Amino acid sequence: MDTTQRTEQQRSADRRRRELLEAADRVVLRDGPQASMNAIAAEAGITKPILYRHFGDKSGLYAALAKRHTDALLASLRAALDAPAERRERVEATLDTYLAAIEARPQVYRFLMHPAEGTQGEQEFDTGKHSAPLLRRMGEELAQVIEERLDLGPGSQQLARVWGHGIVGMMHAAGDWWLGERPCTRAELVKSLADLLWGRLAAAGDKIGGPGF
Repeated sequence: MDTTQRTEQQRSADRRRRELLEAADRVVLRDGPQASMNAIAAEAGITKPILYRHFGDKSGLYAALAKRHTDALLASLRAALDAPAERRERVEATLDTYLAAIEARPQVYRFLMHPAEGTQGEQEFDTGKHSAPLLRRMGEELAQVIEERLDLGPGSQQLARVWGHGIVGMMHAAGDWWLGERPCTRAELVKSLADLLWGRLAAAGDKIGGPGF
């Protein structure tokens, strides 16, 4: 087989893989954490063994879906951080970008971050063991952006990593709570989180007679 034939076969395989991921996306948008390999294979018009052939196993398909969505989200977050605006505005835009993404596609978010609830027997996608690596990747990416753009002085790399993972943890925990309960508007949550990052916690006084935080 010559190079041209190999290249064409690779293009065909890559195209087919994208088509299968798009079919998986449609099922995830419909079923969320309940999405199954059987449903994805049916949506793609193939059998489950063929689906396995392309992704190796259930974990392989999950990892491919997670990378697809994480890549898109990280690109949006970087764009918000790089926008020509004051730092506070860019931070608020970044927080809003993350919250808008999980609000727009809550089923995808739940599929990526939460195990299926109420299913009988062993669930097909063990999302619990995959969500932590996704958050770690986001934390490392944000740490890199912080280190590139801020002069943090001695120990800047470690401090950037602490801040990167801390901010991602805050966004994830607050966003997860907000998506489930909707106690306030997205804009109100963005402002509150930005206030926390801007030192409002340190500036707030203790209530008279109450214990310090």
